[in-house]
Amino acid sequence: MCLLAVQYQLVPESPILVAANREEYFDRPSLTPSIQSGKPRVLCGVDQKAGGTWLGVNQNGLFVGICNRATAMPLFGQRSRGSLAMDLLRCTSSARALDKALAELGETQYEGCNLIIADAKAGYAIHSDQHQQVVEMEPGLNIIGAHNLNDPDDERVRMARRLLTLQTLDSPVKFLAVASRVFARAPVGPGRPSMVIRNQDYGTVSSSLIALGVKPRDAIYQFSNGAPDQTKYEDCSPMLRDILSRGLREARTKAKVGA
Repeated sequence: MCLLAVQYQLVPESPILVAANREEYFDRPSLTPSIQSGKPRVLCGVDQKAGGTWLGVNQNGLFVGICNRATAMPLFGQRSRGSLAMDLLRCTSSARALDKALAELGETQYEGCNLIIADAKAGYAIHSDQHQQVVEMEPGLNIIGAHNLNDPDDERVRMARRLLTLQTLDSPVKFLAVASRVFARAPVGPGRPSMVIRNQDYGTVSSSLIALGVKPRDAIYQFSNGAPDQTKYEDCSPMLRDILSRGLREARTKAKVGA
């Protein structure tokens, strides 16, 4: 289970604004975000058990995030869902990542998952269990957890939406400032929804705040390596700006060669 919010195409200078909490078993190790080798360059955390990731950004400005999806029965996945997310981050656009995801989900058995795939041009959610459903993201606030995108029956999604819409978040700074408080909201009692999950062996293990701007120098990536109500966000922005600048340079070089 995870919670992922994307404010999409509302702020001209930052068309993709992300806040996400990751839930996992506490004894499952992972690495903090780093630049992965290969092309295109990818910035993401890495699950040390299966080698995949829960979310990341590549040098072309493609964002991919994944949440576990609640299913009526186990699907006995043959491959890690995080490995699929890592594969999609090697795509050059959201359209290509969508095609790749649907092909892979149709050929290989995975446990239930919800995928968010977005770049500045188009964004999609994929609900995958026994079947796959694609929902195109509309401009605005899109939130997903263990069920459908913007599910009105998901208490945690409802809570996140209410708290994120108390004021107009018309800049990346405002969005990230508010989201950092919302996603650090601690548990208040058993059976009540909260942004941070804390059970005996399972709960919120990290949190991410991301702003993908039109200009690489404006990109922001903050990462909390623990529940954000107890662990400060660290700045990973230099790494994000580095890969986005690389992507822009390569795109310009390619355009000159093709001219």
